Amino acid sequence: MAEENERQAMDIGRPTNICHVAHVTYDRFVGFLGLPSEFEPDVPKKPPSASATVFGVSTESMQLSYDSRGNCVPTILTLLQSRLYDQGGLQVEGIFRITGDNSEEEFIREELNKGVLPEGIDIHCLAGLIKAWFRELPRGVLDSLPSQQVMQCESEEDFVKVVRLLPQTEASLLSWAINLMADFVEFEDVNKMTSRNLALVFAPNMSQMADPLTALMYAVQVMNLLRNLTDKTLRERKIASSHVDPCDNKSEAEDDDVEEYSQEEEMYVLEEEDEEEEEKEDVDEHKPSSAVNANNQKKQEA
Repeated sequence: MAEENERQAMDIGRPTNICHVAHVTYDRFVGFLGLPSEFEPDVPKKPPSASATVFGVSTESMQLSYDSRGNCVPTILTLLQSRLYDQGGLQVEGIFRITGDNSEEEFIREELNKGVLPEGIDIHCLAGLIKAWFRELPRGVLDSLPSQQVMQCESEEDFVKVVRLLPQTEASLLSWAINLMADFVEFEDVNKMTSRNLALVFAPNMSQMADPLTALMYAVQVMNLLRNLTDKTLRERKIASSHVDPCDNKSEAEDDDVEEYSQEEEMYVLEEEDEEEEEKEDVDEHKPSSAVNANNQKKQEA
């Protein structure tokens, strides 16, 4: 009984002396909206991710989202990709090879750290920021792979097997990058960027090695890896777009055969009916003459 009385004494009652100050909304990219000025010093403004920047930090501290192919990657990549495509980047000659303006890139970096992607960005600057994002990762996308095993790869099948060793996060990032390159190779007649050209400019950004000589040799093998995987992705896309179910063709062919057979059978029946009608007409024509001959014969006998 004493415990029950003590518990009732500790119950929190309804709030009193309530005063509505302001209606505040939290925006993912700009923070609190409608916050009174007197409260602003007590509420620090933070960037949209858990870190102070979207470049040079681990993906674990960044806002993630899914791309159109189901890869879970940082939202900054999908934003840059979407803007790059919207501005016609797929058909820009020398995309990812031509560098953008450094001062503009620094400005955009600052805006991206605030969660804002400005309008009217130079197309080559957008492409350069994508490469920079991979280059400045604390650990390269392919650095978790055994370097000796990568160096021993000689065929597309070898490269496919070795990338299966990647952790889920790195695998998603690599898949996103490969599909990005494949998108641009599909317009190589216009942008002049083949799978080899794109692999050449992306390879140095996908791994980090301290020894310059080893890094150079490894970068060449990484370039082969990217090129092979990009070509493989393009072939798979072509097969998927032109794939037709053989069963559908078979059923259509069978339908055509049945229809053709039915038409032939119908023509045959019509021909038989015509022949029967002709024979009947011939018989009818001969009947009267036979009757006349019979009558004449009876008269002669009489």
